[in-house]
Amino acid sequence: MTIRLFPLIALVASVLFAGSMRADEHQGHFRHVVCFQFKEGTSKSDIAAIEKAFGELPSKIDTIVDYEWGISENIEPLNDGFTHCFLVTFKDKKGLEVYLPHVDHQAFVSLLKPKLEKVFVFDYTVR
Repeated sequence: MTIRLFPLIALVASVLFAGSMRADEHQGHFRHVVCFQFKEGTSKSDIAAIEKAFGELPSKIDTIVDYEWGISENIEPLNDGFTHCFLVTFKDKKGLEVYLPHVDHQAFVSLLKPKLEKVFVFDYTVR
């Protein structure tokens, strides 16, 4: 049985990020952690276009209060094929509820889906 640790690692990374800021400033905020594994053969230019498109969402969707992302730099083979992790922060869960059906998010999903092999999503309220 293979242990799939990348989702746990992504969660720990997001918690460490959250812990680096004053807890009282972010308590109650809602975090949306999304990790991608792209289909084999997806070009670097297609991945760059997806990175750019995701990065444009905060300027298009008002409920996003913070956004960051990165590419896996694991030195251990524990990322289970996931290469990209995105952390989107909302004031509250309602912000995510506005974001998910938003026309700009849906356009991004349409760009992403044909290139996506696997996705991991974890949502939580900052405590």
